[in-house]
Amino acid sequence: MTPPTNRPDRAAALHKARARATATADDPSWPLHLAEDLRDIRADWKTSAEVCADAAWAARSAGRSVLGLLSPEDVLATNRDPITTRTLAHLYLSALRFDFRCPTLQRLVEHLAQTARQPLDCYTRALHAFALLGQSRPEGLMAMDEVLASAEEHPKTLHVLLHGLWLGQDLDEGAERLLALSLRPALATGTDPIVLFRTAGALRRLGRYDEGLSAIDRAIDCLPPGDISVHADLVRERSLLCAARDLHQHRSPTRASSGVPS
Repeated sequence: MTPPTNRPDRAAALHKARARATATADDPSWPLHLAEDLRDIRADWKTSAEVCADAAWAARSAGRSVLGLLSPEDVLATNRDPITTRTLAHLYLSALRFDFRCPTLQRLVEHLAQTARQPLDCYTRALHAFALLGQSRPEGLMAMDEVLASAEEHPKTLHVLLHGLWLGQDLDEGAERLLALSLRPALATGTDPIVLFRTAGALRRLGRYDEGLSAIDRAIDCLPPGDISVHADLVRERSLLCAARDLHQHRSPTRASSGVPS
């Protein structure tokens, strides 16, 4: 039996895995190398989720999406060790999430659940919940609650669910649920621009425009200097908040003067 990796060596191996995923995305075989790195340190689902979500986003931002390197067949293959299987699934499913391909993501996870040799991990189930929430399907709320029962305060998992609530515009009390989720300790730091961005969108849907503007301004202020990855999204949300507030203020006097209750 291979002896367990000691803590310093494990930290170095994890650093190597992160560097490989973000620095060599031009190597088409990097997903398999990343899987080897995570297998060598016996990564659990939480570590895999953290590394793979960041890697999938970095590859997409560089114009080299994981979707062009892996296939559904790679995700569904049953001839690999469990950690490699999970790594490839986390990478591919995360890439589908970032592209908002909710129906495809839903179908693939459901197929994976039928063929997997062991129960799906919490992060993969969160991605399935995201796919349902993103389509405003009511069963997504139940799937979300089931994930929350075992997610603890794992930030990447909670972010997936928050993303689903943000995308699912027609969910029953979706905005209220998003605000409640944003108060979980792992998310309620007050310094995460993505959480603040999604919170601002929920506040806009609830007509709480000034609170939303305050949240989006904090989000912009919390971005690292020179970070352009989500800056345009934040500015767009700010424009939507201002437009919605101005429209509301313009309509309010008309409604009042016509005797229509506000």
